[in-house]
Amino acid sequence: MTEKPPIDVDTLKGNNSFILASNAKFAEEGKETYDPWKHRNILHPLGTMGALFHMIKGSLGSGILAMPVAFKNGGLWTSLVGAIFVGLVYTHCVSILVHCAQVLAMRLKQPHLGFAGIAEAAFHTGPSKCQPYTALAKSCVDGGLFLGYYSCCIVYIVFTASSIKQVVEYNFDLMMDVRLYIFLVTLVVIPIGCIRNLKYLVPFSFLAICALTFSCGFVLYEIFKALPPLSSRPAFKGYSSLPLFFSTMVYAVDGIGTVFPIENSMRKPQTFLGSFGVLNISMIWIVAMYCVMGFFGYLRYGEDTEGSITLNISSSVMGQVVKTMVILNVLCSYGLFLFVPVEIAWRKLEPKVEKSRKTLYYYFMRIVLILGSVVLAAVVPDLEPFVGLVGAICSSTLILFFPPIIEMVTFWEDQAYMGRFRWRIFKNLLIIAMWLCTLITGTHVSFLQIMDLYK
Repeated sequence: MTEKPPIDVDTLKGNNSFILASNAKFAEEGKETYDPWKHRNILHPLGTMGALFHMIKGSLGSGILAMPVAFKNGGLWTSLVGAIFVGLVYTHCVSILVHCAQVLAMRLKQPHLGFAGIAEAAFHTGPSKCQPYTALAKSCVDGGLFLGYYSCCIVYIVFTASSIKQVVEYNFDLMMDVRLYIFLVTLVVIPIGCIRNLKYLVPFSFLAICALTFSCGFVLYEIFKALPPLSSRPAFKGYSSLPLFFSTMVYAVDGIGTVFPIENSMRKPQTFLGSFGVLNISMIWIVAMYCVMGFFGYLRYGEDTEGSITLNISSSVMGQVVKTMVILNVLCSYGLFLFVPVEIAWRKLEPKVEKSRKTLYYYFMRIVLILGSVVLAAVVPDLEPFVGLVGAICSSTLILFFPPIIEMVTFWEDQAYMGRFRWRIFKNLLIIAMWLCTLITGTHVSFLQIMDLYK
């Protein structure tokens, strides 16, 4: 694992004008512009197809099975337009964040930057009024990423154990406490969670995509067997339930924490952005699958739509196979989602560890985090509402708040980039307003769910 050199604050003085002047000086002297991609020392580089698989798996998970109930909250046609809108906003926010990362890496002459490193670099090199908040920006990004993705790992364990319990009880009539299944799942997640390199997780991402695609294919087969007319479902369900749709959609597409580990590990990172880059292709696939599943799932089952569409399908042999495929999808996704909190924790721990013992401590830390997620899942098997609250806070903040803030801070003094009348500022303020609305409504709904659960 390549160690990132620290930002030299004394040299840079946190001043954008200093960096722009330096780059201009290099250009005048005919010196070669720093290319961060040429300075990346990656032991196991990730190919373009592997990056595409990881990007799809990072955002396309079991949340797709909750799309029909999300569409039930928004209405048939309103939710379709809303899903496309959320997908476009998410793709835009990721693209501006990656663009900022590449620009800041060139300015600071670093081979790569993580999400928290981008926030730190942006505030260090931004306007003088922003520089005192550098440490706070980095800590907020780290905290949001760690809490959000580690919570997903806990939910994945609870979901896997509960699904296995349902399959075993239906086929073998064997009644066991869900906590026993949680500890049995540990035997599988430990070897998957100890995989260190993203390159070796590609087969798991591929298996997860295949399992989920198979499951969605059978669910769609069940859906299309008896579709009612489009006029049988309302186009709009009202403003009171609309926040539920947006909260579910934002949480479902959230994979921003895996973007930079993927982009930083690519053999050809220049193919990540662009019209036919990894980001756009993966998001077209993801949003299309979400829209198809949500639109036709709600059209088929209407107000009887369950929280997971698999609960609506028949309990046939194929129905049981589909549930097994969903379990396989979640298990194969565990290692990718654990990668984010592991990187954050290791960045804090690595400087305090002797060089000769770094490998030992690294794997020990991974096992501790894996066992911690298992213990938390066993202690509180009804953790989903709390994680929904964390998702409403963390996912919306990471997707809709930090990217526009980082873009404004990074290019505040670049008049040409900000455009005529500095229109990018107004665009970013609209995205921040969307974040605030999602944060308030999502938190409110999550609290209501928790209160209903524990009455």
